[in-house]
Amino acid sequence: MNKEKNPVLLCEEDFRLLKQLVGISLVNDDAQEEMTLAYELSRAIVVKDNEFPAHTIRLNSKVQIEDTGTKKIMELTIVMPPHADIKQRKISILTPMAAALIGFKKGDEVEWRMPSGLKKYKILEVSDPVEAKQVA
Repeated sequence: MNKEKNPVLLCEEDFRLLKQLVGISLVNDDAQEEMTLAYELSRAIVVKDNEFPAHTIRLNSKVQIEDTGTKKIMELTIVMPPHADIKQRKISILTPMAAALIGFKKGDEVEWRMPSGLKKYKILEVSDPVEAKQVA
């Protein structure tokens, strides 16, 4: 690896859900292949849910990204696999694009190996998930 990777930030809830989803122990992060969701989880910095920074991508975030090669702008929402619906631009966290974006923030540039080759995306906007307010 030639350059230092941007840190991946995850809130505790997303980390727990994603760890269960990929079914990994995360004990030996050296064994994880780069550019996979398991690898991103193994190097993630986990923060308390209520301390998770605004404009950082998590599950159910609506994201606007730009393919830096084609300048094409896309909007999508990152969801758990049962909620994926391409017509509504809801993509599963298990897709290469969603795995590339999770844990990064507005303004970051992310490089990821897609089926079509190595792609680079700039994160233009991140809308925090719309969730019901927790009652204390």
